Amino acid sequence: MSKNITVIDYGMGNIWSVLSALRYLGCTPVVSNDPDEIVRAESLLLPGVGSFRKAMYSLRESSIDQAILEAVHVKGSKILGICLGMQLMGSQGHEDGETPGLGLIPNSIDLFTPYEIGPNKIPHIGFDLVNSRPDSILFQGLPNAADFYFVHSYRMLPHGLKGKAATCFYGTEFLAAYELDNIFATQFHPEKSQTNGLMLLENFLSH
Repeated sequence: MSKNITVIDYGMGNIWSVLSALRYLGCTPVVSNDPDEIVRAESLLLPGVGSFRKAMYSLRESSIDQAILEAVHVKGSKILGICLGMQLMGSQGHEDGETPGLGLIPNSIDLFTPYEIGPNKIPHIGFDLVNSRPDSILFQGLPNAADFYFVHSYRMLPHGLKGKAATCFYGTEFLAAYELDNIFATQFHPEKSQTNGLMLLENFLSH
């Protein structure tokens, strides 16, 4: 298992629960907002909660966006995006206006609509079942339907993606996790998902 991972700190959200989970698994995470250090990292974790627009502004302002793309596309570093981090990996977000994302996952991020979710509430909060594929790397050793913890109002749909998609149903089927080559992402919070989440993080680290 890779013990070294760089957690990208761009000022959006509390990263301490992520760091605690990684340390519990025997890692020595490095927290960085330095583009040069991010480019050199072999494993990256992009966490985050809050506004898509504000987060992308922060990534662009600090040149972290280009560092991530260079690390992933040129160096072949693996990356795991969590919650807002996964959404930032999309093509564009529509929170507070249309904002381009990192483009690592070619689908857009939109607000759950009342038409989709019916009597369910926005945001989607709590443990919910995630349905994964048996050949998934992230979900190796986990049941095909396993509980993970969500907190989000915006979602990405799974349509047309080339990689391996895991989905959750909340009035409509949305993308709960994604993997393609060195790109990994979860809409849920593995660091807050107890045993299942720790196993998923370990699978990412071990790959």
